Amino acid sequence: MKAFDYIPLYTYKDYKLWEGEWELIHGYPHAMSPSANRKHQFINTQLSHHIISLLKSKFTVCNDCEVYQDLDWIIDDSNVVRPDLMIVCGDFKEEFLGFPPVLIVEILSKSTSMKDRNIKYNLYQSQQVKYYVLVNPESKTCEIFELKSGEYELRTNDDFFSLHKDCKLQLDIPGFIASLNLS
Repeated sequence: MKAFDYIPLYTYKDYKLWEGEWELIHGYPHAMSPSANRKHQFINTQLSHHIISLLKSKFTVCNDCEVYQDLDWIIDDSNVVRPDLMIVCGDFKEEFLGFPPVLIVEILSKSTSMKDRNIKYNLYQSQQVKYYVLVNPESKTCEIFELKSGEYELRTNDDFFSLHKDCKLQLDIPGFIASLNLS
């Protein structure tokens, strides 16, 4: 018997009963505490406000795209994640997200980096999330992955994001992150 044979698997029904902050990935619980640190929160808030202002600008026609922070995305009965930031396009009226967002941003920390770079990377890719952005607060850099032919490819030097139908967003995430005062 392997050690994993003794670890119970959980479902969304179990997840709804838990206290505290959790994610459920492949039936395994992942604690989300302690809360994100100051730099993480600052980047998330500033980037969110920046994207919202771009979506509402007269140069962008994205009437059906919204930005969400820390919202549950219920993928299926054994996968519930809470990305740091998501852009969701289309008709969304439910309490929680039940379909893939078009863009996800995860802000790396020492405690989440491996999960964000591996487990979530593969999960988001399998769920056809078009853009996956990893932000490193320590180096003030980011990696942008775009789904092409079912697999993520690292993007370089392109700040246009085709979000939905005719909605194209010009967003220089690396430049924006580099400009933030994180001291």
